[in-house]
Amino acid sequence: MSSTESAHQISEGVCLVSGNRNYSSWSLRAWLSLRKAGIDPQVIVVPLDTETFEEQIGALSPTRRVPVLWLNGNCIWDSLAIAETCNEAFASGGLWPADEYLKALGRSMAAEMHSGFSALRNALPMNCRAVNRSVKVDGGVSKDIARVCELWSQARKASDSDRWLLGSLSIVDCMFAPVVLRFRAYELELTQDARDYVACWLEDSDLQDWIARAEDEPWTIEHEEVGS
Repeated sequence: MSSTESAHQISEGVCLVSGNRNYSSWSLRAWLSLRKAGIDPQVIVVPLDTETFEEQIGALSPTRRVPVLWLNGNCIWDSLAIAETCNEAFASGGLWPADEYLKALGRSMAAEMHSGFSALRNALPMNCRAVNRSVKVDGGVSKDIARVCELWSQARKASDSDRWLLGSLSIVDCMFAPVVLRFRAYELELTQDARDYVACWLEDSDLQDWIARAEDEPWTIEHEEVGS
């Protein structure tokens, strides 16, 4: 893809620059935020860890990372910033609950997901094509898993919900969706509440659409293929 072709594609409307759907957890967060705000964006997939990535990304992303949202020619980068933009531009604020405590709780959880859980991220990469792979987890990963389960239970208890974290689907659900796919990919010890939340997400048509598109991708990143 040339720079001219890229500029033409992102000059109008809503365009999401994404990494491989199979592996790019941050791209999934941004895409789900758009879909849950009622937007079906144009998507430009730039395959990660390929020779063509560096050739293509400079014309599409100021940070040379994905995802990037181009909105009528304006650039928004970082998944959480994209989610908040979707909430304001397309969802009239509806991607956060009206209740002030639940909104604050959700934002705290989203920020923790955004900056934390490095052991979980590194040891158990998101892989949409993987299911129930056997892995060994160390103490750091176990602590991250326990913290995720704790947060999910705290949110569902606070909102009195047996489905989404804050009652209705929100940005914090989008932020944790890649963790759901990690928990699906690997054989892990989870609480029943966490298993119920994973099952809730796996029934979602948008997430199933993303998984189906990931399964059709031709690219494989060997160091992301973890477990047996």
